[in-house]
Amino acid sequence: MTIVTEGKVCWNNSSLKIEGMLGKQSGEDGVVICHPHSLMGGSMHNNVVEAIRDAFALQNYTTLRFNFRGAGNSTGNYDEGRGEQSDILSAHDFLKKNSIEKIILTGYSFGAWVGSKVLEQFSQNFFASIFISPPINLFDFKWDNLQNKINLVVSGDRDQYCDLELLKKQANRINCLMEVINGADHFYSGKEKELIDVLLKFIVKYNEIKLLKKA
Repeated sequence: MTIVTEGKVCWNNSSLKIEGMLGKQSGEDGVVICHPHSLMGGSMHNNVVEAIRDAFALQNYTTLRFNFRGAGNSTGNYDEGRGEQSDILSAHDFLKKNSIEKIILTGYSFGAWVGSKVLEQFSQNFFASIFISPPINLFDFKWDNLQNKINLVVSGDRDQYCDLELLKKQANRINCLMEVINGADHFYSGKEKELIDVLLKFIVKYNEIKLLKKA
């Protein structure tokens, strides 16, 4: 279900070339979408990444999904989450250059972990953040550095790489909303519509809050 027409784009991140898909919409709102682990087949062509894109496109957000270094046609090599943080910031800057001023950061799985590292230092760059299935069983999340920096976490109740009760505890600890999708595992196969619905609920509420702040 593609809601908006996308075009292939690329930009430079120092000596690397990063490829992405841009769905340009009117307005100043946009979203950077980060994909799962490239060494495990993750790329911007992923069902969860596309579900995130569809949800935001339905709310007239410009969407930017991209391949981390070493994935797809993005040059460079996998860098264990270090250089990938720079890739996220370069995607943010690319949207800025395309007149997108209010940017939300989203990440799925490995993309959520790398995104959390970015938020530890550069949360001011993003107006909000959403993480889908942060793999807390596999990666070390520095929760002490994420207080009030993540707005929404989504997980399935059958996620193989996420201790659901621990995630609920940490979300509450950092003042983050959490939504659980029943019957979904880490990969959301067959649960994409439920994921889109959860994301839409958050985006609509977020947009209402923005309007109230303007009033």
